[in-house]
Amino acid sequence: MSNFLERIKDRARAQKKTIVLAEGEDIRTITAADIILREGIADLIILGNESKVSELAQGMDISKATVIDPEKSDKLEAFASSFYDMRKSKGVTPEQATETVKNPLYFGVMLVQTGAADGMVAGAVNSTSNVLRPSLQILKTTPGTKLVSAFFVMCVPDCEYGQDGIFLFADSGLNENPDADAVSEIAISSAASFEQLVETQARVAMLSYSTYGSAKNPLVDKMQLATSLAKEKRPDLILDGEFQLDAAIVPEIGRSKAPSSTVAGSANVLVFPDLNAGNIGYKLVQRLAKAEAYGPITQGIAKPVNDLSRGCSADDIVGVTAITCVQAQK
Repeated sequence: MSNFLERIKDRARAQKKTIVLAEGEDIRTITAADIILREGIADLIILGNESKVSELAQGMDISKATVIDPEKSDKLEAFASSFYDMRKSKGVTPEQATETVKNPLYFGVMLVQTGAADGMVAGAVNSTSNVLRPSLQILKTTPGTKLVSAFFVMCVPDCEYGQDGIFLFADSGLNENPDADAVSEIAISSAASFEQLVETQARVAMLSYSTYGSAKNPLVDKMQLATSLAKEKRPDLILDGEFQLDAAIVPEIGRSKAPSSTVAGSANVLVFPDLNAGNIGYKLVQRLAKAEAYGPITQGIAKPVNDLSRGCSADDIVGVTAITCVQAQK
């Protein structure tokens, strides 16, 4: 385990938050809950049928967690009424509202919205769209943020680049083909996320197959425009581009290809032009460099809700829960 995750866990313990684990009928969730409670990372609300949760937890200790079956909860009526008020303009009926908030993903987000919990983690058995839809309907985006995006924190062993081998890759999990304005927003959000989680100044590189106009193509134009927009919106950020990957992170190549840049050769936040590049990039680094990959972590939601990979392990859930706690501390 990297020092990054140990530091995140220590910060979570120092200001403990309550996190909803919405998929309590999955053994990975229960195994993770046992670890989270044993290590004192967070207080937990586990959603699911109580007897099924209890059966899965045999041999483990989740006694300090609150287990709630949404269909039997005394909060159901109030949550349904509140959700109906939010969505009636969209044609939702009271009956539909009740059925909707019985869904653990919606019930969990309502717990976050009402302050009964500080964040939610799900996605081990649910798709990204199903996890994020309740968040966007109920919590909305952070004030001043145009869109929700996703990133991975990559911890590369024995790496001299980035922040001692730590990088943030975005968007690597959500927005398929963002336009230049959306890429600029992703860059701005990613800088804030990096500084919050890594506690070091972000140095943001806008990636392309071109460096400073070495190629001419609409794909390059998009990243050049995204760079200009991000600088215009946030001139205080250390942000530059467009860069090829080596020019962004390798000092001697950065000096050679972009000698006037304050970012070239020293980037720790890498902003990809689209989801193809971002997803391929993080998986290459994870598998070939044996990097630890924490994510996808969402940014831009008013309160933290994070989506897991359906191939996640219990340890992955523990890590994302700790990160969710730190996001909630802001």
